[in-house]
Amino acid sequence: MKRRTSSTIPEIPVPPRRKRALSEEERALWESVAKQVKPLRKRSRTLKPPAASPEPEASVAPRPVAPEPPAPPRIIPASRPGPPPLAPIGRRERSQLSRGRKEIDARIDLHGMTQIRAHRVLLTFLQRAHHDGLTFVLVITGKGKVGGAESERGVLRRQVPQWLSLPEFRTLVVGFEEAHIGHGGEGALYVRVRRVR
Repeated sequence: MKRRTSSTIPEIPVPPRRKRALSEEERALWESVAKQVKPLRKRSRTLKPPAASPEPEASVAPRPVAPEPPAPPRIIPASRPGPPPLAPIGRRERSQLSRGRKEIDARIDLHGMTQIRAHRVLLTFLQRAHHDGLTFVLVITGKGKVGGAESERGVLRRQVPQWLSLPEFRTLVVGFEEAHIGHGGEGALYVRVRRVR
């Protein structure tokens, strides 16, 4: 017997699936299962916000908050290089000065001056020597009174080397040393003036 073949097969329409909402119990179960599962790839998962409560709360409009102005940029002051350190006068130059082979360009005598006046006069003298491009100057301090109290003897003799070590003087002076006996010995200093750049 021959079977009859039909050329068209009637398609049965599939009824559309109805989506139903999950109950609270099912949703809680699903959330607990989903938390325990580790994803194959790292991907951030956003959780659904909880269902809104049936009671409407009084909504308060949030007050607009003015954005804070950006903080001004912090200015870091550029550190100025400090004055250069003092360097001793070389042995060769010192011997040339003491023998008169190298000239002393200028001299200043601070005898009999008060400390304040001597400081001011010395600073002005060294500024002028620096500006004029002088190399070696002689600063005469004096040896101090003989026979006086120890605290009063040779105040300028003690103070001038300390002043020359101060930053205001180090910008003008390269170095200094006690003078040869022919130029005053302990009561005088050879001072090498810094060149103008």
